[in-house]
Amino acid sequence: MAKQTENVIVGISIGDLNGIGGEIILKTFEDVRMLELCTPVIFANVRVLSFIKKSFESTSALHGIDNLTQVVPGKINVLNVWKENVEVKPGENSQIAGQYAIKSFVAATDALKNGQIDVLVTAPINKVNIQSDEFKFPGHTDYLAQELEGNAMMLMVQDNLRVGLLTDHIPVSQISSSLSEQLIKQKIETIKNTLTRDFSIHKPKIAILGMNPHAGDGGVIGNEDSQVLAPVIKKMFESGTLVFGPFPADGFFGSSAYQNYDAVVAVYHDQGLIPFKTLAFGKGVNFTAGLNKIRTSPDHGTAYDIAGKGIADHNSFREAVYLALDIFQSRQEFSEISRQPLKIKHKPL
Repeated sequence: MAKQTENVIVGISIGDLNGIGGEIILKTFEDVRMLELCTPVIFANVRVLSFIKKSFESTSALHGIDNLTQVVPGKINVLNVWKENVEVKPGENSQIAGQYAIKSFVAATDALKNGQIDVLVTAPINKVNIQSDEFKFPGHTDYLAQELEGNAMMLMVQDNLRVGLLTDHIPVSQISSSLSEQLIKQKIETIKNTLTRDFSIHKPKIAILGMNPHAGDGGVIGNEDSQVLAPVIKKMFESGTLVFGPFPADGFFGSSAYQNYDAVVAVYHDQGLIPFKTLAFGKGVNFTAGLNKIRTSPDHGTAYDIAGKGIADHNSFREAVYLALDIFQSRQEFSEISRQPLKIKHKPL
């Protein structure tokens, strides 16, 4: 039987303590209707959240707990991941803030792995101050790829606009050498499967952008498109995957060609995220596709410049919660259908 939506436990990592993470989390759940949709658990410390509340005169009541057996539906649960006092300094980039952001994230990931929470929504971190001898990852996605099962893929989502990446947090100088038939095929399979399982699209259409200007102009401007991307796309299309391209990236979004596809796959980070954020900033969600567990996050960073001022827009974080819940429900329905496929009765000839 499918789990009731209001009983879905949404684990939330606090993000950078000196950024806007705490503010956008609390603003999201000040709307009591959100507590009817799910049960939030913030992995942090009650004293930290109480301090952040004061920055925008929040009236939200916090329910502090020391273990996950104490979670109460209808409350904003705060799991005390640490006991010591931690000073919050809004807008300051500090190693201490990064250290506690990772304490929160690692604890939430463990709970996700162990089935103690149903989905994970992560508030923004600073990729520099989180680095330590114990944590050497470019960001959330890379750590989740190590800890969870599956092939992680960054997928940016806003309604029917979905943009995935072949490569994500690597230098531009390494993009060409990172492309291989195996990687391209794996990423296309991942996005095909996630569109089917997580977005309930039966026969998804996928567009692949070219790496070079004008998709290489037939090899005149680089040969990655004609010799690396195109052969894999052709082979997968012939095997039944509705994948098309590579398309010149410069006009693909401006011409609205993206609207003809269920997802667009960019070759590298900025090629995909610049048009996505231009079209959807403040409403977009980062979903880690391809894993056995669900994780989403807002489409922005720590926003130190407005931290502590009470003016942060929480719409993207709220959309991240909505998307996590939608995908959770889609996966339950997909699992149910897969277990009990319709039996087709054939009439005798």
